[in-house]
Amino acid sequence: MSLVESEDENTPLLRGDADSIEDADRSRWKSIRVMYFTMFLSSVGFTIVITSIWPYLQKIDNTADASFLGWVVAAYSLGQMVASPIFGLWSNHRPRQEPLVCSIFINVSANIYYSYVYLLPSNNRYHMLLARAFVGLGAGNVAVVRSYVAGATSLTERTSAMANMSACQALGFILGPALQAALSFIGEKGYFVEFIKLKLNMYTAPALLAACFGVINILLVIIVLREHRVDDHGRQITAINYVSEEEVAVVPEVEENIDLIAVLTSNVLFFVILFIFAVFETISTPLSMDMFAWTRKDAVLYNGIILAAIGFESIIVFLVVKVISVRVGDRPVLMGGLAIVFIGFFILLPWGNQYPKIQWADLQNNSIPAIALAANGTVEPTGCPPEQIWCQYTPAIQLAQYITSDILIGVGYPACNVMSYTLYSKILGPKPQGVYMGWLTASGSGARTLGPVFVSQVYTILGPRWAFSLICGIVLAAIILLTAMYKRLIAFSVRYGRIEEQ
Repeated sequence: MSLVESEDENTPLLRGDADSIEDADRSRWKSIRVMYFTMFLSSVGFTIVITSIWPYLQKIDNTADASFLGWVVAAYSLGQMVASPIFGLWSNHRPRQEPLVCSIFINVSANIYYSYVYLLPSNNRYHMLLARAFVGLGAGNVAVVRSYVAGATSLTERTSAMANMSACQALGFILGPALQAALSFIGEKGYFVEFIKLKLNMYTAPALLAACFGVINILLVIIVLREHRVDDHGRQITAINYVSEEEVAVVPEVEENIDLIAVLTSNVLFFVILFIFAVFETISTPLSMDMFAWTRKDAVLYNGIILAAIGFESIIVFLVVKVISVRVGDRPVLMGGLAIVFIGFFILLPWGNQYPKIQWADLQNNSIPAIALAANGTVEPTGCPPEQIWCQYTPAIQLAQYITSDILIGVGYPACNVMSYTLYSKILGPKPQGVYMGWLTASGSGARTLGPVFVSQVYTILGPRWAFSLICGIVLAAIILLTAMYKRLIAFSVRYGRIEEQ
């Protein structure tokens, strides 16, 4: 049903106003598309290195273990958690170009830093951790992007716009691992660029490419982005963080209060959704190396291909979600997504009587001592490390299980992701959303901080059976919470009777 119908637009006296509105709409959608592209590049910048972090960490510092990997992956999200509310508050009071340009510049600088961590004389793993934390600080602009799109779309446009933004994010999710997989053919040795002291290899090239993408993003934000804001019916109103001589409309006074219980519930659900996916993306490389005896290079290549395939799957899911949510609503889609994710992790539980290959099986068949092999780099041990005691009694996860789980999580996660923050933006209503979106992004970043640390510790010490059983329990708790709060998770305008629920 159309929310805005005006026959007066066809009268001669108002044609000029209609043209002005049409121009404003064109500018509004150009700016929204810049936000889509910003989300796309942000996703590329993260995923382009995610499958190579573990082997890169092992290469620059052989004392680093899977537990420290959790901290390196979490550093990105910790930085994002700190920066998101700050950038959100900034965007509420100043033109959004400012926090966007600042954050992307931080991201570019951090990726260059990441490319040079091998060059430092000591504490290389801590420099990698710091570089990833700064990349995360730059990624705090996701709060600005989401608040902009939420404020620049009507209630009926929002689900579609959020799904489009998520599709762009998924496209970046595809392109990142695909580029990493392509760049893996440069090899670990790569090339040395003497005049800038840069070792260009399969680990540094993706980060440098992400930095180049960031420069393009800055130019687009400066040249194309303009401030726009509309109400729930799609009428242009003046953004509070933008001063112009051409006033479109006065920002309406909103007397009703936001349902803080619904806001808190949305943040908790978003935390769980990002937590479980952070666990999935963190553990994929170590799990595949342990279970399938893949080398570092194989793990980067194959997981890059798998993650790219999941990204393609996610785009299809976003397109389907746009259609289904119109018919059944946002909440049922969110519930269904959580159920599919639960099944995906349940399938990943190890069973049977076949056990993973242990690394010492390679060493027993070799007359050269293990220390000498590691020193000259001629043989890379493959399989489950003997120091992980659970390798000796936990059944192996089969490749078919791994792929099936990937497919299911690739369906459930994107549906949950887009529905959770679409619902959140609708719950907040017409009030400025920068700070609230900052807290939502911080919630997700907190999940991305704790998820990798949680899974790396539990997986290293107790193994996949405990790790994935606990994840199943967390997802089940989220389903129960959503069921209990189902009736409160409705749009602001629906709650106060301005628009009927569809």
